[in-house]
Amino acid sequence: MATGPTHAISGLATWAAVTALANTHSIGQLSPKTWVVGATLASGAALLPDIDHPNSTVARTFGSASRGVSAAVNTISGWVYKVTKTKKDSNRDGGHRGLTHTLVFALLMGVVTTAVVQASDGGALAVLMFVFAGLAIRGIMHQWCPRRDATLITVASLVLTVLCWAWAGTEPHNPAVFGVAVILGCTAHYLGDAITQQGCSMFWPVPIKWKTWYPVRLPKAFRMSTGSKVEMVVVLPLLTVAATILSAIVLYRTGAAPWLAELGILNR
Repeated sequence: MATGPTHAISGLATWAAVTALANTHSIGQLSPKTWVVGATLASGAALLPDIDHPNSTVARTFGSASRGVSAAVNTISGWVYKVTKTKKDSNRDGGHRGLTHTLVFALLMGVVTTAVVQASDGGALAVLMFVFAGLAIRGIMHQWCPRRDATLITVASLVLTVLCWAWAGTEPHNPAVFGVAVILGCTAHYLGDAITQQGCSMFWPVPIKWKTWYPVRLPKAFRMSTGSKVEMVVVLPLLTVAATILSAIVLYRTGAAPWLAELGILNR
C-alpha cells in the first residue's frame, strides 16, 4: 500500500480533478460548501479500503472500535477470496487487498453513502463527515502521537465536523454527489496501490488471464515500494501540488476565492 498521506492527498486530488474538469456537468457546478464536504469525504474514502488490514493506519483511527471493524472486514474479505479465487490465483491470505480493494466495493460504498444521506434529515451526513474526516486526518497525520492518537484524532475529527456542519450543514445537498466523492476516493486508493509492488485486484470478479483476483500493476521497472523515496520525494509532492492547484481552480470558479484573480493566479 502507499502511505497514509499519499492516499489521503490522492483522494483530494482526484475529487478536485473531476470537479475541475467537469465544469459543464452538474458535478462541476457545485457550491463551495458542497465541494468542501465532498472533498472531505473523498479524502477519507481514499483511506477506507485499508480497513481490511487490522494493522493498517486506518484501523487505528478510532481505537478499539475501528480495530474491531477492521478485524471483521478482514475475516469477510479473506472468506470471499477463498470462495471466488481460481486455480491460477495465489494461495495468499485474501484478507488484505481483497474485497475492499475492488471497484465493486467502491460502487457499493457510493450507493450506501447516497442512500444514507438521502434517507436521513441531514444528521447522517454529519456522522459520515465525522468518520471520513477522521480517516483523512489519520492518513495525513499517520505518525501523530501513537500512544494517544485515537483520542486526538477523534477530537480533531469532531471539531472539524462541527465547524464544517455549522458552515455547510443547512445548505441543500445532492446526496448522489457525496456518493460520487466516496467512489472517487476509493478509486484513487486503488490506483495508488496499482503502482506498488503488490498491485491491486480492483477488477474482481472479472476474470483476467484466468484469475478473478488479477493484480493490476505497472511494469516492474515502474513500481514503487511503500514509503520509498520515490513516493515521498516525487509522488506525494506532485499530488499535493496538483490537489492545491485544482482545488484553487474549482473554488475560484464557484466564487469562493475571488482574490485569486487579484493575485493573477487565475483568470476567467
